[in-house]
Amino acid sequence: MPSKRFSERQGFKPVSEVIQVDDISKDLRHSLWNVLSNNFLLEYSGNTRSIFYGKQIDEYIKYLWMDFFKKPIDDLHSILFKSGQIHELRKLFDGFKWFEVYDFLEFTLNYFENVTLVEEVNNILNREFSGFRFVGGVFTDITTEQEVKMLEEVLTSKRFPAVSSHLQRSLTLMSDRKNPDYRNSIKESISAVESIAKEITGKPKATLGEALKVLESSNKIHPSLKESFSKLYGYTSDKGGIRHAMLSEPNLTAADAKFFLLSCTSFINYLKSKV
Repeated sequence: MPSKRFSERQGFKPVSEVIQVDDISKDLRHSLWNVLSNNFLLEYSGNTRSIFYGKQIDEYIKYLWMDFFKKPIDDLHSILFKSGQIHELRKLFDGFKWFEVYDFLEFTLNYFENVTLVEEVNNILNREFSGFRFVGGVFTDITTEQEVKMLEEVLTSKRFPAVSSHLQRSLTLMSDRKNPDYRNSIKESISAVESIAKEITGKPKATLGEALKVLESSNKIHPSLKESFSKLYGYTSDKGGIRHAMLSEPNLTAADAKFFLLSCTSFINYLKSKV
C-alpha cells in the first residue's frame, strides 16, 4: 500500500497539511488517541485492565490529573466510574492545542517507558506526516528513520554514560518548545564528542583537538576525517574562548543545533565502532 494517498502524491493537499509542524490534523489527533485507547484506556474504562506493562493505570490517571493538568485530586475522585474518567480525559484531549497534544503524549510515554508504545506513536506520526518524532524522552523535529535510530543507539547505550548524558541534554535543550536553547544544545553536542574522545584515548584532561591527534596517530581515525572534525570544532571554539566564535552569534537556529547534534552523534557512533 502506498505511504501517501493520491491527493498527497499529486499535490492536491497543501504542504501544511502533508507535513504537520505547527498544527495537528483531525486524522492525526484521532489516530494518536486511538493508540492510547487501543493499548490500555479502552479496557481500563471497561474494568477489564488495570495494569499496562507493569504500571498501574489508575496511578497514571492520578499523576496525569495532579502533575500534568494540575487539577485538584478530589475533582477526579468525584467522577465515580472509570469510564467517566476516560470520557473526561477524552474531552480534555480533544480540546488541546496542537503543542499540548505533544506535551500530553510526552508525559504519557515517559510515564510508561514502553518501547512498543513509543514505536506505535512514532509510526502514527510517520504515517500522518507529523514533523516530530519521540526520541530520547522528548518530541523533536528529527524525523528520518536513520537519524532517529542513530540517536537512539547512543542515547540507550550503557557503555559511555557521560556521552549519552551530554547528547540527551543537547536534545532536550534543542527540543524545548517553549524556550529552546540552541547555544547550550550545541555546547552539549560538542561536549559529548570530547567525552568519548577522552575515554577512548585514556586522556581525561586532553582537549578534543589533542584527543583527535592521539586517535589519528593510533590509526583509529582517518587523517581527513580528523581534519574535518577539527575544523568543525574550531568553528565553535576559536579566538581562545569556550565555543567562542560561533556561540557568540546572536541568531543561532534550530537548524544549527540539529546539525551539530546529528553530526556529533554520527561521529560518536563512528568512534565507538573503532574500539
